[in-house]
Amino acid sequence: MKTSDKQGSTSSRIAALTGRPGVGKTTALMRVVELLRRDGFRVGGFYTRELRETGVRKGFEVVDIESGETALLASASAGPGPRIGRYVVMLSNLEKLGVASLEKSLETCDVLAVDEVGPMELLSNKFVETVEKILRSGKPSVFTVHVSATHPIAESIRRLAGENLYVLDTVNRDRVPRVIYEVVKKWLRS
Repeated sequence: MKTSDKQGSTSSRIAALTGRPGVGKTTALMRVVELLRRDGFRVGGFYTRELRETGVRKGFEVVDIESGETALLASASAGPGPRIGRYVVMLSNLEKLGVASLEKSLETCDVLAVDEVGPMELLSNKFVETVEKILRSGKPSVFTVHVSATHPIAESIRRLAGENLYVLDTVNRDRVPRVIYEVVKKWLRS
């Protein structure tokens, strides 16, 4: 079963998912979270989800994994702020909810989950600094990384994940969450 592009072994406790948009990276990440929580591990961080209205994507929101609290990450509506494509990115919401959830989880959780390291999130220097802190922490962490992200922090995640970098596709996306779960569980028990 080939679920990853072998990038060489690594001693870091980083796993990462990448793949084309819409392949199921967030769904796979949340399945890993669910499996770890079922075993009693505390998982924190955030994930992003689409906001749709009558089948049309209108934006994205960021969701704190532990509390379920949400905030608007990006909107197709006009407004102030940096733009990625047709979306205005709400950096203050990302930082107040997403980055804050990462900082809190770094102190209080067994595992961190970060969805996603992508163009919108990488506009925030606070986000980048917090991800750097996570990478240095040694805490077991699972990231989703936008397939075309070339930012140095995205490259660092891919490199540190090494053999635990999984390129999700329609063939392996149902198996990969269990593989990552087993890897993270091993890290937590060592």
